[in-house]
Amino acid sequence: MVAATGAQRLVAALLTALLAGCAPATAATGGPPPARRAPEGAYAVGVRTLTLDPGSARPLPVTLWYPADGGAVAAGRFPVVVYSHGLDSLPRLHAGLTTRWAAAGFVVAAPAYPHTRRGALRFSRADVRHQPADGWRVIRHLVRLDSRRGDPLAGHLDLGRVAAAGHSAGGFTTAGMFTSGHSTRLRAGIVIAGGGMAGSFAGPGAPLLFVHGTADPVVPLAVGRAAYRRVNGPAAFLSLLGQGHGEFLSPGRPGFAQVLATTTEFLRWTLYGDPAASRRLPAAARLAGLTTFEDRLTP
Repeated sequence: MVAATGAQRLVAALLTALLAGCAPATAATGGPPPARRAPEGAYAVGVRTLTLDPGSARPLPVTLWYPADGGAVAAGRFPVVVYSHGLDSLPRLHAGLTTRWAAAGFVVAAPAYPHTRRGALRFSRADVRHQPADGWRVIRHLVRLDSRRGDPLAGHLDLGRVAAAGHSAGGFTTAGMFTSGHSTRLRAGIVIAGGGMAGSFAGPGAPLLFVHGTADPVVPLAVGRAAYRRVNGPAAFLSLLGQGHGEFLSPGRPGFAQVLATTTEFLRWTLYGDPAASRRLPAAARLAGLTTFEDRLTP
């Protein structure tokens, strides 16, 4: 996850480069997916790694967490969540959240971005602007993988039900995937401690959930609130009172249970079309003295 050190550099690099040209966007609303009841209980979780375009100028390692049964992929087709890490981070550092989503019935695909991941040979904050295209590259690869004979995940990926999610620079990346003309495969987004990119929140309408600490020293709360106000379609905002840039993403820390419950119910509602999950969202999000929840997801 992104550390609070270098906060001013992060804000300058991201907010100047990514928020330029941000005007309110209007979008036609895509039709909702047919309702399916989200799985009950919890799956075991499997993991695999692969690398997209390994011989290219922009190879992209991807970690996949998936519902498992007896060492194999569980029976059924599962919606997909593309999860984007922040600056100087890695997919495995977000496993406390992503593995729990997989256990709830989602395949989570987390790329390690070429120039913002921890250990990158040529680290560059400015490369965040190229990461939404990488996110779409992951989706296109999974479409091919789902029909690849002999692959363990073939036939198990529901690529008509995709969400994008991410923390910090990964939250900006997520917002940048919702641009004019984006595929209707992308049904929902979760922006954690992030904000908008130029041209984001356009194209086919999709529900957006924002999660932000009110005392975030790296990406100020006002940035997340500004992005939230730009969304003309369904949206919600979960505030972690007095919290910073991402401590609430660590299991056992204050707020983690609410973030996990809220994001999981949001994904169940938006990707499975489960109306019961939508009704559970406010109770999952709110805990007096710890969180507040602003909800304009439904009329």
